[in-house]
Amino acid sequence: MLKTAPRFAKARAERLHLEEFRKSKKALLMKDSDGKTVSEREADAYAHPEYQEVLDGYKVAVEAEETLRWKLKAAELQVEIWRSQEASNRAEGRAVR
Repeated sequence: MLKTAPRFAKARAERLHLEEFRKSKKALLMKDSDGKTVSEREADAYAHPEYQEVLDGYKVAVEAEETLRWKLKAAELQVEIWRSQEASNRAEGRAVR
């Protein structure tokens, strides 16, 4: 858990950064669009290759964050299993006496 937690934090920060950058990129692309209406400019921004690159990066960031999140969750569950087993062992020890 101690090794995974900092990597998870970094992955989460990257994902959140890309989430916000995606909005900025869309605004910049809409500003540069030749579309006449807002919906035309928005469509141009969504279809732009640079916006697609941001989405691809966002996908990778989400995958990395989720992988590390589930590794942390698995480690937490292992600790809980160990605690339950130890409690059972203590209860069994008291029952035998």
